[in-house]
Amino acid sequence: MNDLVAQRLNAIDARIRERTDRHVTVIAVTKAFGVDTVRAAVAAGCRDIGENYAQELVDKMREYGEHDRPTVHFIGRLQSNKVKMLAPVVDVWQSVDRVSLVDEIARRAPGARIFVQVNATGEADKGGCEPGLVPELVETARARGLRVDGLMVVGPTDGDRQRTATAFATLAALARDIGVNELSMGMSDDLDLALDAGSTMVRIGSAIFGGRPPTR
Repeated sequence: MNDLVAQRLNAIDARIRERTDRHVTVIAVTKAFGVDTVRAAVAAGCRDIGENYAQELVDKMREYGEHDRPTVHFIGRLQSNKVKMLAPVVDVWQSVDRVSLVDEIARRAPGARIFVQVNATGEADKGGCEPGLVPELVETARARGLRVDGLMVVGPTDGDRQRTATAFATLAALARDIGVNELSMGMSDDLDLALDAGSTMVRIGSAIFGGRPPTR
């Protein structure tokens, strides 16, 4: 497994270098895979791991000591009542989309790094703050002592490339308006569009690890 994961990460790095010379952080999305997958990514030099499910993440991180685990990004939809259990293992909260979540993170993980997730596709079933409410939420998070690193978006569920490009452009414009530098956008299937729109952080799963095992 380690060799295959390393080869695929190298291929992702090559795709990034073909489109931009800026630094782009690759987050290896290990949801639904075992801790051996996390170890394979780390062994290949990828120190940033993305997880979607609270209990699964906590269980995986039990395999690591406090000082040898990777940087963990929580990228799934987040319930406020899960923040307490996640606080010891999450380094970056990427799916912050409402004031109640800001308040709970500030209480359980003072000074934490966060991204505000934006619903830039207008899909009712997708997480994220409405674009017009983003500046206020960012201001609230900063007032609570949280570090707002940037904005995050998930492309449209149907994968339409024009709608995806529009969502990414919306996020980039918002980031410029409110003065944040990091843009977490782009996954395996829309990596090129995200890079062209200015992404600084991509969340890659299947292009590194292949098809996911069945989820619960």
